[in-house]
Amino acid sequence: MTGSGQAPLGIGMVGCGNVSSQYVAGLAGHPGVRLAACTDADPARAVALAGKTGMRALELDALFGDPDVDIVLNLTPVAIHPAVSLAAIAEGRHVHSEKPLATDRDTARAILAAADRAGVRVGCAPDTFLGSSLQTARAEVDGGRIGEPVGFSVAFVNRGPEVFHPAPAQFFGEGAGPVLDVGVYYLTALVHLLGPIRAVVAIDRVTFPEREVLVGPAAGTWFQVTVPSHVVGAIEFVSGVVGGFTMSFDAGATAAPKLELQGTAGTMVLGDPNTFDDTVRWRSRDEDTWTEAQVVGPKGLGRGIGLVDLAAGIRAGRPHRASGEFAYHVLDAMLAIGEAAATGRRIDVVSRVDRPAPLGAEA
Repeated sequence: MTGSGQAPLGIGMVGCGNVSSQYVAGLAGHPGVRLAACTDADPARAVALAGKTGMRALELDALFGDPDVDIVLNLTPVAIHPAVSLAAIAEGRHVHSEKPLATDRDTARAILAAADRAGVRVGCAPDTFLGSSLQTARAEVDGGRIGEPVGFSVAFVNRGPEVFHPAPAQFFGEGAGPVLDVGVYYLTALVHLLGPIRAVVAIDRVTFPEREVLVGPAAGTWFQVTVPSHVVGAIEFVSGVVGGFTMSFDAGATAAPKLELQGTAGTMVLGDPNTFDDTVRWRSRDEDTWTEAQVVGPKGLGRGIGLVDLAAGIRAGRPHRASGEFAYHVLDAMLAIGEAAATGRRIDVVSRVDRPAPLGAEA
């Protein structure tokens, strides 16, 4: 997505844990960026990743100050995201962070304000909305395939991360839970498709106050759940679209569509917005036949494409799509969902953001 005639922007990866391999794979082959350096709280992990990728393993301060690092890729645990992002900004580096941007509004706003003062950019995952599935859905919605959007249905239900992750407690503590950990993909997709959110209502519960680690070296041990693990609610968009959502780590998989849009002229069914290339299907209001939508945008993109677009935006002087402002609005809505459930009230979402531009010919 960046011009091959320009030198690539150097990426400094902070955090070499599970998700780092997905970014290495996702960034491969994009001429606008190159993996320059990496660091980790466990130096051995950084050395191992450097050996596989050709990056240089550095200490954190050395990475921030390295002249070959233009953009810091923040893959640290959720609680550390803000400190790493602010430190990188203070060194004059652009930042692309894993989600969420922060776990509270004040800190997230502080990151954006610091970047504005420093004249650097902030990007944030998820960037799956740049994949062919959600780009196809965007083209269909904008083209009037389902008429005027009226409603939506969202359902994510599974047994929880302890089934596959060796350290699942982090998914049931501050800054996590099913809404902030997984719902972020669904809300990002919906804002990309429908525009900003106006207000939310919600009810939640904790089904299992203690949960067992099922895989890895800690298997058989138990941990406390400190955030709601089953959340049901409704979202109203500024456009007037109203729909319901369920986010749960407490039950088996649902057979319902993961994401469905309803409009005055038809219905559209998408797959998992935590993936890039799921099929999009639609049917008109007066027919029973489902039709597969013609794919828009490139297939085969992976995690980090938002960072690639950030680099392209820096070069071209245009906005990047997976921006800090976009991530802030989604965070604002997710926090509002928790507040609505805690208070039993409808909570207005104060922030506003424009829909990111479709990829179009740039892809």
